[in-house]
Amino acid sequence: MLLTDRIAVVYGAGGSIGGAVARAFAAEGARVHLAGRTRETLEAVAADIKDAEVAVVDALDETAVEEHLARVGDVDVSFNLVSRGDVQGLPITDMPVDDFLAPVINGTRANFITARAAARRMAERGSGVVLTLNSGSAHGSPMMGGTGPADAATDSLVRNLAMELGPRGVRAVGIWAAGIPETLTVEKLGKVNPDLNEAAIQGILGHLSSLRMTRRNPTLAEITATAVFLASDHAASITGTFVNVTGGMFPG
Repeated sequence: MLLTDRIAVVYGAGGSIGGAVARAFAAEGARVHLAGRTRETLEAVAADIKDAEVAVVDALDETAVEEHLARVGDVDVSFNLVSRGDVQGLPITDMPVDDFLAPVINGTRANFITARAAARRMAERGSGVVLTLNSGSAHGSPMMGGTGPADAATDSLVRNLAMELGPRGVRAVGIWAAGIPETLTVEKLGKVNPDLNEAAIQGILGHLSSLRMTRRNPTLAEITATAVFLASDHAASITGTFVNVTGGMFPG
């Protein structure tokens, strides 16, 4: 197994992607700590993972994150998958300031706090991997509000972390993933764009697949397999970049 005896902390583990990643890490031998804001969703994921640890942690609260990692102890993999409060479906010129800035502020803050807390501990031991995910919209996606700028901030943070931490044995890597069919439900997307219905979602998925080099959208299993690979020693030379699992919509 690729992650035998690794200690992995997954923030946002109660979500569809976070839960799938946590299960994949555990299946590959990792001891998984599930962190998030809602105990019920975390417990649901924990039911599928032997010896999973559950903790209600707000990734925007640096004290809470630091205290949680102090209890965890050593950490080999830290993956931030928390929601950012993205609002989409409006032209930027029609968007309220707070809606535009929410993902930029929340996303940057959560990624910085979780990465900093984990990386400090990893650097002391001389090994570890900090992972994050965004949609790759920094390259330009209309009607996405603050999603593009938020992604750009994350892209830059990962690259700068990698440059500073690389000499100390710590990697920082990201995944670009957008349009995962299993996660695009009316209920979930309604929190981002309340005007969407099932027909609109299918239209979005069809449009996204037409833009991809592979002409198909990535599956959740492909995302989790990529995360496992990046967290493992098989990716020991990969840092400071984003792996493109969007099917080639954006240049890598």
